[in-house]
Amino acid sequence: MLDTRLPLETPEGIELVVTPAGPSARLHAYLLDLLIRCGIYLAFFIPLHFLGRVGSGLFLIIYFLLEWFYPVLFEGLRGGQTPGKRYCRLRVLSADGTPLTFGGAMIRNLLRIIDIMPTFYVFGLFSMLMTQRFQRLGDLAAGTLVVFEPRPAIAAPDPDAGASPLPVALSTVEQRGLIDFAERRQQLSADRQVELADILGPLTHQSGEEGVNRLRAFANSLIGRSA
Repeated sequence: MLDTRLPLETPEGIELVVTPAGPSARLHAYLLDLLIRCGIYLAFFIPLHFLGRVGSGLFLIIYFLLEWFYPVLFEGLRGGQTPGKRYCRLRVLSADGTPLTFGGAMIRNLLRIIDIMPTFYVFGLFSMLMTQRFQRLGDLAAGTLVVFEPRPAIAAPDPDAGASPLPVALSTVEQRGLIDFAERRQQLSADRQVELADILGPLTHQSGEEGVNRLRAFANSLIGRSA
């Protein structure tokens, strides 16, 4: 597959490394979604066939809505994933690494009318092969890209930090935040790690690099690593 790793920096200053999905993977996802739509078309066509012209008109309306708004609704409301993309572990993001907006989903999908020209996505395929991020024309207009979804990381201990019990009780969400910080700190610059750790100074009673190490020790304790 024609894929390459791409570093992105989010507006929050977090550096992400994503892998844009090339034509092969996206074709697989498209074919799966096409099969789903064909199954829905068939389910409606059989009963509507007996209604004559009225049924034919209703079927054309259903065809139009599914063809153009199936991907818009799924991508806009389901985190950038249609069923086909979800099965192939693909996701649509904004070009800066932030989650896809509903407006972005609408623009990228409604402009498929250009990508599909002159036949079967020739313009779209040419655009993907000519851009570093494999963006078709709709992606370029909407400021989006399709990436492989990373597999969930398994919480692993940070052996260099030791372990330290929390001085106060934290909620589940707050505990998850500490663990996420420890797991993803390598994606942050040293200055950004210190900046985030200093926000939790009242918890760690430390500042600078000592505060970062203290948070790592708390995270080790939360995931069951002994000191």
